[in-house]
Amino acid sequence: MTERYLPPLDQGLTAVEVKQRVAEGLKNDPLPPLTRSVKQIFRDNLLTLFNLINILLGGLVLFTGSYKNLLFLGVVIFNTGIGIFQEIRSKRQVDKLALLSEAQINVLRDGELTAMHQDKIVQDDLLAIGRGDQLPVDGLVRETAGMEVDESQITGESTPIIKNTNDQLVSGSVILGGKAIVQATKVGSGSFVKQLAHSAKQKRRSASQLLIIINRIIKVLTFAIIPLGAALFVSALMRGQDQNRAILGTVASMVGMIPEGLVLLTSVALAAGAFTLGRRHVLVRELPAIEALARVDVLCLDKTGTITNGKLELEKVEAVGNQSTDDLNETLAQLVSATGDDNETATAIKNALGTPTVTSPEVLPFSSGRKWSGARLATGAYVMGAPEFIFDNVPADVKQRIQTLAAQGYRVLLLAEVTALTAPKPTNPEAIGLILITDELRPRAKDTFSFFANQDVALKVISGDNPVTVASIAGRAGIDGADQLVDMSQVGEEPDYDRLVADYNVFGRVTPQQKQGLIKAYQTAGHTVAMTGDGVNDLLALRQSDCSIAMASGSEATKSLADFVLVDSNFDAMINVLNEGRRVINNIERVASLYLIKTMYSVVLTLIFIFMSRSYPFEPIQLTPISSLMVGIPTFFLALQPNYARIAGRFMKQVMEVAAPAAVCVVGYILVILALGTQFGLSFATTSTLSVLMTGLISLNALIMVARPLNRFKIGLIALMAGLFAVVFLLFGPIFSLVSLLNWKLALIYLPLMISVYPVFIVVQEGLGKRILSRIRWR
Repeated sequence: MTERYLPPLDQGLTAVEVKQRVAEGLKNDPLPPLTRSVKQIFRDNLLTLFNLINILLGGLVLFTGSYKNLLFLGVVIFNTGIGIFQEIRSKRQVDKLALLSEAQINVLRDGELTAMHQDKIVQDDLLAIGRGDQLPVDGLVRETAGMEVDESQITGESTPIIKNTNDQLVSGSVILGGKAIVQATKVGSGSFVKQLAHSAKQKRRSASQLLIIINRIIKVLTFAIIPLGAALFVSALMRGQDQNRAILGTVASMVGMIPEGLVLLTSVALAAGAFTLGRRHVLVRELPAIEALARVDVLCLDKTGTITNGKLELEKVEAVGNQSTDDLNETLAQLVSATGDDNETATAIKNALGTPTVTSPEVLPFSSGRKWSGARLATGAYVMGAPEFIFDNVPADVKQRIQTLAAQGYRVLLLAEVTALTAPKPTNPEAIGLILITDELRPRAKDTFSFFANQDVALKVISGDNPVTVASIAGRAGIDGADQLVDMSQVGEEPDYDRLVADYNVFGRVTPQQKQGLIKAYQTAGHTVAMTGDGVNDLLALRQSDCSIAMASGSEATKSLADFVLVDSNFDAMINVLNEGRRVINNIERVASLYLIKTMYSVVLTLIFIFMSRSYPFEPIQLTPISSLMVGIPTFFLALQPNYARIAGRFMKQVMEVAAPAAVCVVGYILVILALGTQFGLSFATTSTLSVLMTGLISLNALIMVARPLNRFKIGLIALMAGLFAVVFLLFGPIFSLVSLLNWKLALIYLPLMISVYPVFIVVQEGLGKRILSRIRWR
């Protein structure tokens, strides 16, 4: 066995050694990209089943020589082009923000500590890691005064593990407390993180609910389109119909059955949402997360960074007993220096009291599970942290003073002398001082929380701090129910989470495992839960939540897991995120019905005309004005309209309230037109023209219904589409195989039909909507 090379702890690798390892390929890999490559985007948008079907149908039309009927392929190409453009635009925005939010690792080379991206690390590099870091390579602990690690990515167990000098670390591990110098032993494809595929990919959210429903519809259509089309074609030939007419009719029926723009619209709307949020400095790691957040009705907040600005200051150290303030300050400064903690609290103490040089033979760095840190100094062993986690029973006088100070808005920690640094609680603690920390409210906190309350999003505060302090700050921030607080350190080993979430809004002294339990209880109660966090103590809760939000200033482990990263660490940006999600989902739910009208009536007409002696009532080109003017163009603009109402989850019901009545009307009017055609001896060109006219008018009524509530823009859009539809008949009839309607005898047929469209549509919708759909639960 070859003995491992150990670079000097004060020097690290030299430039020559780094160059040699790069040449040998012993270099780490970059983070997996959050987005698909441009090549993948082109491939996935072009190589779809429906595109294949459209190309085959185009080949059949070419065979007939009726080249103008290939116009439907132009719509397909245009739609696909829009999808590719939007996704590439979104990809560039996301990639740019991902680079900004990506943390760097401190690497020691040639005696200098330099921050580098993880793809610059080579084998045997010395990494200086601390609390909140996530190890990008497998490594060996070369030096540490004590470190706690979360290896749940590997073991599945969230219990912190103590690591000492010469212990092995696996890539993907999260540092919960302490500092260390770690030597990279396996990099790139050799590391565990390669198999792990990075923690950001570990727990993927379920796909968009909308896309699940839409894909289910498409799966059904996939199995229906080809056999129905084949049956219609064979039926037409068996009745002695002209081969070219049979082909065009079959192509028209199959093109009608394909909701070609529906998946595209959903994907484009989500991609456009990600682009919009990117411009507002919010990194969206997954497009379905936009929808997930739009459906959120419970938002769980960590106090620091969301309610407060996260900039802590040491107000003072108050003596308990006869200790002098100067002695307490000196002891506290030495303790923080010895533990090496670099969290917000430790930083505030260092800023106020300085960082004396201290060597300690025994150190326990801060752990979010233990909620205290400790070290043995020359004068004895000391601990600092949450009083409830240091004492089994906090002395009555100390407890009363803490509550008084907490009610004033202070974050109060305990400084105690102990006989031994034992976990989970130290041995024989004796309180010697109270550490008073202040934390300011964010400037716009009240406005932000007021917005969420008005949007029917319940706010819950889950914090590791004293519940009285947290409740006081929550009350100042205007959060409802701030007086309903509970100390989670007093709820026992197996708390009744269901009762706790029902009774309280503010949870203090919460451990990481308890945070996860509370989130799970809200989900069990039927809520969609979002969680905000910035530290390693939030990891379990973020994983459990339906939607997770991290601050860019937080730990790398937290950012790599979150669905959203607030690049400016500004929680006010959450207003934009919620609004964008609701706008996208509400608008897609509304306009999706327009796409399915054509699908529904095409399927029904195909079934009917398989058994009829008449030709299918449309040619492929005749569907183009309907598809583009009544569906494609207006839905693209309507999908970008403001619509910030709470998500109602009425996709299928909304589809059936609009699409089903419209499809019934289309089929009914076409059958009436065919009957009139037989009665008055009208040609196929005439009946198909009337069919296009009536189908367009019914679709226009559906468009008006979907566009409500109307405003100037929507009225103008609808008027423009109606005007262009009229122009198609008046000026471009021959191109779309339409006969002229400027014929008074023909007008006697189509004018009464046109006048009857609106009342018939309302009557059919009333019958389907209130008598049938009201008896069915649509989800």
